[in-house]
Amino acid sequence: MTISALVVSYGSIGQKHAKILKTKFGIKDLTVCTKKRISKFKTIKKLHGLKKKPSYIVIASPTSKHFKQLKFIEKKFKKIKILVEKPLFDKYRKLNVRKNKIFVGYNLRFHPIIKYLKKYIKGKKILDIKITCNSYLPDWRPDAFYKKSSSASKSLGGGVILDLSHELDLVRWLFGEITIKFIQKGKFSNLLINTEDLLKLYGKIGKTNLSIDLNYFSRIKKRTIVIDGKNFSIFADLINNKLELKSKESSFTKKFYNFKFDDTYIQQHKAILSKNMNIVCDYNFAKNTMKLIDKIKKWKNK
Repeated sequence: MTISALVVSYGSIGQKHAKILKTKFGIKDLTVCTKKRISKFKTIKKLHGLKKKPSYIVIASPTSKHFKQLKFIEKKFKKIKILVEKPLFDKYRKLNVRKNKIFVGYNLRFHPIIKYLKKYIKGKKILDIKITCNSYLPDWRPDAFYKKSSSASKSLGGGVILDLSHELDLVRWLFGEITIKFIQKGKFSNLLINTEDLLKLYGKIGKTNLSIDLNYFSRIKKRTIVIDGKNFSIFADLINNKLELKSKESSFTKKFYNFKFDDTYIQQHKAILSKNMNIVCDYNFAKNTMKLIDKIKKWKNK
């Protein structure tokens, strides 16, 4: 089967997807929807200018545009596979999708450490979970001024709750549904943004304690998962690709030397195009994550 692809938007993540689809999957019939002048790919300026139906669409535009773009595609086309960069929308929205297949780009699920955790914790009693993702927004895209990025703009769907929703997806996918007990959120730094730059969430998953710490004003980059269970403890470092496990039976440290983060994007595309869907985030799961995000955004401590 010959694949024709469309990448919507040509920002940093759109460029990444276009490059991977061309170089790793050999897709020659690839169009980019952008107003930028580029020579590497065929371009259209607007989605409405799409004459030929592609078999695969990647939506890499600012989050605030996802709903309108998906609604247009669902109305005009059918039997297309669509990958939407996370998060699904800027807030929970109702969109019935019947004609096309939509997936959401929570590619961290394809990290080898996350795959390992998914298998290891199955059926085990977990007492406490600590999730941390701290980074410094100006370092995200060194070649661009962070103030002009979608992350810095509330109207474009920025803020740590949406931007770092990988962690919310992983918690739900690995452990189950969250019962919120306490939330602290808001803008605490002097970054030139109008979005929240911190979220601290405390809650439960069944009887298991949960804490989530997200910010993008820390100059010390950190993305970790700590799991304490009955007779075992795990420390997972998703930046240094290292996992440390101590249990009643054994203790070891595992380093994933050959892993590169782009592998998660490659494996995600491969899974969707080959119909191997056991890891990919589907539309309904992502919609429920959006419900959780809305609940977090509206939360007021009593």
